[in-house]
Amino acid sequence: MDLIENLAKKELVRGLPKLKFVKNKIFDACQFGKQVKVSFKQKNCVSTSKPLELLHMDLFGPTQHASLGGSKYAFVIVDDYSRYIWVLFLVHKNEAFENFVKLFSKIQNLLNLKIVHLRSDNGAEFKFGGFPNFLNTMVFRMNFRLLEYLNKMVLLKKKIEHFKRPLEP
Repeated sequence: MDLIENLAKKELVRGLPKLKFVKNKIFDACQFGKQVKVSFKQKNCVSTSKPLELLHMDLFGPTQHASLGGSKYAFVIVDDYSRYIWVLFLVHKNEAFENFVKLFSKIQNLLNLKIVHLRSDNGAEFKFGGFPNFLNTMVFRMNFRLLEYLNKMVLLKKKIEHFKRPLEP
């Protein structure tokens, strides 16, 4: 700061405005840079009581490089109770439903349990294709609540900002 102040005082740099610099001022950018995200407290208990009660699903890709089998997508399913993870590697995104149905029937037959809830990131892959019909016929819930709540909050904030703006003549 002292260097910039001296340059401005002595007019050594053309176009540099003469500003009064305040020493030891705390800038907003510095404060934001020092802030850290507070992590959530860990739960001491498992929120489900048996396997397959709640499954978390996510489909991601395309990855930058294809696998040896040519897969560029991965469909990840995690059981909330056991933390068991199934990873299905897919060549095309539209293979997710077909592979999920196969895995779904295999798991239910093997464990003799029903899948109760599915939780997802509200991705389009779970809203189109065969997923909605399949989920409705299997009588369990697809949980998008958190994302829907956040979307509603964003829309509400936009509406509030709209009414805060002054009216233009």
